[in-house]
Amino acid sequence: MTREEKSRVIEDLTAQLADSNVVYIADISNLNAETTSNLRRACFKAGIQLNVVKNTLLEKAMEASANDYGDLPSILKGNTSIMIAENGNAPAKIIKEFRKKSDKPLLKGAYIYQAVFIGDNQLDALVALKSKEEVIGEIIGLLQSPAKNVVSALKSGGGKIAGIVKTLSER
Repeated sequence: MTREEKSRVIEDLTAQLADSNVVYIADISNLNAETTSNLRRACFKAGIQLNVVKNTLLEKAMEASANDYGDLPSILKGNTSIMIAENGNAPAKIIKEFRKKSDKPLLKGAYIYQAVFIGDNQLDALVALKSKEEVIGEIIGLLQSPAKNVVSALKSGGGKIAGIVKTLSER
């Protein structure tokens, strides 16, 4: 690989990192062709970009990025693949699903909305992360609850203020 090609790869990786708030670093080495194909297919269906990268080029792209990747460059040893996604827990779910059948892919680390997770022991915590849509749904549910209480109080109190106050004070 020439210097120009390396520079181009670093620029491309830096642009990918700048455009993403969710980056997983994994080891998918020693997977057979069928399992690798299944992993790539699962990632594609989930909207996850899966790319094998050279550690030195990824490290330089991380350094050139405006994001603070903390200690993630220190884990760039051996075979490395990056998984870039919109949803913070999607790559973790795919890794966990594939781990039911084998010991790979192995999670090295993750960068999710400025938080850095290092080590395979973080996989369960990453699976448990909620997506933006799930959090918004929970907030809407919580905000609707008081309105439902008022409506039910109106119905049970016969529409009178005294009945409404009594019903709400009981709750």
